[in-house]
Amino acid sequence: MSRDKIIDVIAFGQEIGKLAYDVDQSKSFFQYNPEFLESGKYSKLFPFIFKRTKPAQVFTEYQQDTFQGLPPMIADSLPDTFGNIIFQEWLTARGIQKVTPLEQLAYVADRGMGALEYKPVKELPNTTSINIDDIISILEKVLKLKDDTSGASLDELSLLNVFKIGSSAGGARPKILISEHKEIGAIITGDRETSDEYNHYLVKLHLDNSDGYNKEKVEYAYYLLAQEAGIDMMQSKLIENKHFATLRYDRQNGEKQHVLTVAGLTGWDFKSQPENSSYENVFKVALGLEVPHKDLQQLFKRMVFNVVFRNVDDHLKNHSFIYNKEKDSWNLAPAYDLTFALNPLLTFKTVSRALSINRKRSEITIKDVLTIAEAFVIKNPKGIIEEVHSLILRWMKIAEELAMPVHIITAIQKEIRRIECR
Repeated sequence: MSRDKIIDVIAFGQEIGKLAYDVDQSKSFFQYNPEFLESGKYSKLFPFIFKRTKPAQVFTEYQQDTFQGLPPMIADSLPDTFGNIIFQEWLTARGIQKVTPLEQLAYVADRGMGALEYKPVKELPNTTSINIDDIISILEKVLKLKDDTSGASLDELSLLNVFKIGSSAGGARPKILISEHKEIGAIITGDRETSDEYNHYLVKLHLDNSDGYNKEKVEYAYYLLAQEAGIDMMQSKLIENKHFATLRYDRQNGEKQHVLTVAGLTGWDFKSQPENSSYENVFKVALGLEVPHKDLQQLFKRMVFNVVFRNVDDHLKNHSFIYNKEKDSWNLAPAYDLTFALNPLLTFKTVSRALSINRKRSEITIKDVLTIAEAFVIKNPKGIIEEVHSLILRWMKIAEELAMPVHIITAIQKEIRRIECR
């Protein structure tokens, strides 16, 4: 295989191995750096799929959109839905019609989420100035995907800046990565700086009210609810009372943190393999990673919160684990994407959960939840359920304090409910 079809995989400043992708054969290849293996360092960096052996490992089974032919733990570094829109528009602006997943990783380079980096690095202008209004203007053009937003009509440097700070964060909603200086408050792009002098934020942008309400403000209200429930989340805030900003757990203490989603750890495709999408499987991954029991307790509380507060989009990429390089161990990562996942202005006859509970995706009962608790030895599960139930009325209070429209508050309140004993 030619050299230009191979890139280096870097973690914590060390070459872990090499990655290759053959378009014609629809195969990806990974080979550990022998020196890395012999060092014995970071032995649990890739705990499930990669074998810690010197020969090259071949992967043919991950051709779905979620993984794009790459090993799942590497595919976690690729931009998701929104990021791919931005990335493709940027390529179009340069006259490039299509790139391979490997080339896309080369563009992500050292700017991606988590700690993994990829070389060779495509050199990009190192512009750092931030103007959220300018960013939103470009995003609106890109997201409309009109004929007049072809490459020729977009300012390439502006689009490139959006790509740099927005393309590596997963999910479908518009978002950017920024870093805020702790002392002077200066804002720079979030793809370059990892210094502890900065707070590193992922910002979900509220572009307009085309959906009839502010999703970002709803997510902030859910963050406040989750905090009261004792759910571990990164500190978050509203910018200009409309954009949701949360500190990044993959940037802490001035260092990059290695993080993998459940999908990235296991190769379970949350889009095309619903049989693997269950809370039981998320708990099994946690057990396989040998996380402390307090993490299982935390995961159970998140599950209950998502059921009570109707976060039905709690799929396998919305649960992650974070690696401790000093201890060579894993922990449950802070919760994220906790929000009311439906449009409160629409009526849904039936709603199916992304993750099943006791083989059910709707009409979850106390019995179903307690089945999980028994299987994974959760302490005081009924107490946890009642703790979350006690916060139901807090939604209206918090939402009112955030000056949400009354009809939105009421519509969501109707959907929030206790887990029944049926």
